[in-house]
Amino acid sequence: MYTSYVKFWLVALVAFVAFIAYPLLDVHSYFCSKKAVAMVNPNLVPKVKLNNGLEIPIFGYGTWRSPPGEVKQAVKDAIDAGYRHIDCAWVYRNEKEVGEAIKEKIDEGVVKREDLFIVSKLWSTFHNPKAVEPALKESLTALGLDYLDLYLMHNPLDFKPGNEIYPTDESGKLIEEGVDYVDTWKAMEEVYKKGLVKSIGISNCNKRQIERILQLTTVVPVTNQVECHPYFNQKKLLEFCKSKGITITAYSPLGSPSHPWEKPGDRRLLDDPKLKTISEKYKKTPAQIVIRWQIQRGVITIPKSLNKKRIQENIDVFDFQLTPEDVKYIDSLDCNGRIFPLEMWATHRNYPFKDEY
Repeated sequence: MYTSYVKFWLVALVAFVAFIAYPLLDVHSYFCSKKAVAMVNPNLVPKVKLNNGLEIPIFGYGTWRSPPGEVKQAVKDAIDAGYRHIDCAWVYRNEKEVGEAIKEKIDEGVVKREDLFIVSKLWSTFHNPKAVEPALKESLTALGLDYLDLYLMHNPLDFKPGNEIYPTDESGKLIEEGVDYVDTWKAMEEVYKKGLVKSIGISNCNKRQIERILQLTTVVPVTNQVECHPYFNQKKLLEFCKSKGITITAYSPLGSPSHPWEKPGDRRLLDDPKLKTISEKYKKTPAQIVIRWQIQRGVITIPKSLNKKRIQENIDVFDFQLTPEDVKYIDSLDCNGRIFPLEMWATHRNYPFKDEY
């Protein structure tokens, strides 16, 4: 009887140990599954030193096309997942909800303001130098913040001031205000000197426009935020900006699936067969592979998603590295495939996409 009792408990003990140890025995599947982690330690996200000494997380959360009613929860999910860099813009019309999400996470003790790197952008109807500071303060009020970590000139195009985001005449042509983007940049230098923002940068600017800013002003932009993904890898612009101490920030880094201008038959980056093969090799999603590729190039990357699982997946890219061969293949996908030519701006005298880069 005693022997049977001992055998019973020995069997039970062995079964219990096997149950606990099984995931550790199958190390590969346990640590390399596609299941998203709930949170990535923010300290694992590398930071890029900007030309003014400030550091920016190389990975962040984009809020373009994130409608009110959805963006607040998405930003909260992003912060919970480990994101500390949040990219906003006045023209996205959602800064108030983004600010509410930030405040709630600070109030909950999840983050402190100094843990976060918050970016916003000056819209084209505010290019008049007298309008720059009021526009910045409008974004600060909406976000509920005292300062921004980075403020970008959203593009080098000036539009007629007023209530219309894209003011046009009867023929549909953009109405320009006639302000030089260099003068706008000088006004941005002033809000930087006042401490309302910790750094200033540009967006959608080409090489020639950057050279003009560098020649005629005193503060070097810390970054140029542009469309950048494997189909449009911006190699030449990246190399030029790097030579001037300017980083590149990639918007639409995943090729912007289901973007507003998508046409039937358009290639979808994340459906590329070879990319899927690479993702299976690393047991990661195609999106994670593309994000990792950007990071290994030193490109600041700000993907957007409203889906909690994908938000978690997108940041889960710091536990592996792509081989040089895989990086080379992804580099080879470039086909000058700009998704956002912004042709409705093409009549503007400062339209940036006529130049090669």
